[in-house]
Amino acid sequence: MNLYKRGLVVGKFCPLHKGHELLIHRAQEACEELLVVSYTRPEFPGLEPARREAWLRAQFPQAQIVVLDNARLAALCAARGVPARILPHNDDDGELHRHFMGWLCWTVLALPVDAVFSSEDYGPGFARVLARHYAGGAVAHVSVDQARALVPVSGTLVRQDPQAHSAFLSPLVRAHFVTRVCVLGGESSGKTTLAAALAAHFDTGWVSEYGRELWEGQDGVLHYDDLLKIGREQLRREAQAAMAVQRWLFCDTSPLTTYFYCVEMFGKAEQELAQLAEHRYDLVLLCAPDFPFIQDGTRRDGDFRARQHAWYQAELARRGIAFIHVSGSVDERVGQVARVLAERNPT
Repeated sequence: MNLYKRGLVVGKFCPLHKGHELLIHRAQEACEELLVVSYTRPEFPGLEPARREAWLRAQFPQAQIVVLDNARLAALCAARGVPARILPHNDDDGELHRHFMGWLCWTVLALPVDAVFSSEDYGPGFARVLARHYAGGAVAHVSVDQARALVPVSGTLVRQDPQAHSAFLSPLVRAHFVTRVCVLGGESSGKTTLAAALAAHFDTGWVSEYGRELWEGQDGVLHYDDLLKIGREQLRREAQAAMAVQRWLFCDTSPLTTYFYCVEMFGKAEQELAQLAEHRYDLVLLCAPDFPFIQDGTRRDGDFRARQHAWYQAELARRGIAFIHVSGSVDERVGQVARVLAERNPT
């Protein structure tokens, strides 16, 4: 039997961590319906509303999720015929935030609440403001792990050092903080060997080339429709792998490679594949064609490798994608990449 008709949880969720999830789960257990509202002004880089909304909807599909910035709030007000306001600043007085939420729930959303759930000391005062000025009746406050005894973390701590506090993030959220490194290169340029070696060096995971797997599974035959399938599956596997690692993920090839082969083989490519080829990584490595060319029965020749390498250079430049050239032996390449990552991630 639910204690409350509709509960309310409000937070920045920048990022969503397991303390937030505990709070929302407890609220769901106690309420027939649950409204979860997220806003922050200013925004935190990389934690934009769309990302927070995706996390919340994935983790709590039964809840009513409302994630706001000023543009979203203005659109919501326009749709409801309500004069727009701007979001309170994070440093504004708490009373302003309480009245903003009362206005949002009762006037804009038309979703009155009879319980507020929080892990903060502002909770009781928040419930009193809602009861006195908006509800016309009682609004309960339910405190959940305010002492942080069950989940000793905060959004501030996670933002300061996501890797140190990654145990407090669900796999879906933790994947956002994984540095994704893409390894590109022409045929027989050592990119697969490098991706595996980097994963071993950093004690993490890597994503192999699905296109080659499919090609082998189809006895060396690829059809036009297979290329879009390859691009989709490559990114799906990357997303899946990112949830199983903590700091680094090394990706052998990308949909950009698939796009190249599609145009090379068929003289055209689906628009969706062209869009997938725009997928960005935190770091792109381009392997120099300085390994002896090895013909394994699947490759073209050294001239094709050189042309492919030149295409990568030109295409990455055209797209404004910075990349690092790696060359030499496998150990030398691993050392080059390790130095770059150390400079970018000094912690």
